[in-house]
Amino acid sequence: MNNAELVGYLAAGLTTLSFVPQAWLSFKTRDVSGVSLGMYSAFTLGVALWLGYGLLLGAWPVVIANSVTLVLALAILGMKLRYGHGITLPAGHDKAPGKQA
Repeated sequence: MNNAELVGYLAAGLTTLSFVPQAWLSFKTRDVSGVSLGMYSAFTLGVALWLGYGLLLGAWPVVIANSVTLVLALAILGMKLRYGHGITLPAGHDKAPGKQA
C-alpha cells in the first residue's frame, strides 16, 4: 500500500465513522424531524455519484467508504420518508400528553 492509498483509507474510514453516531441515533429514536428532506436527498445522490466515480477509477477507499455511507444515508432517507415530519407543538407546550405550560 502506498502513501496515497493509506491517506485515502484513513480519510474514508474517518468520514464514514463520523457518520455512524448520527445514523445510530436516528435508527434508535426514529426521530428524523431535524433532517431536511431536500438536503438529505441531494447528499444521498452525491454519495451514490461518489461511489460510481470510485468504481470507474477503481479507487477502493472511495468505493468502500461510499458504499457504507450510501447504505446508512438511504436508511435515514427512508426513515425520513416513512416517519417524516414530526409533530410541531405550539409554544408553551411540552411533548408529554396532558401537560401544558
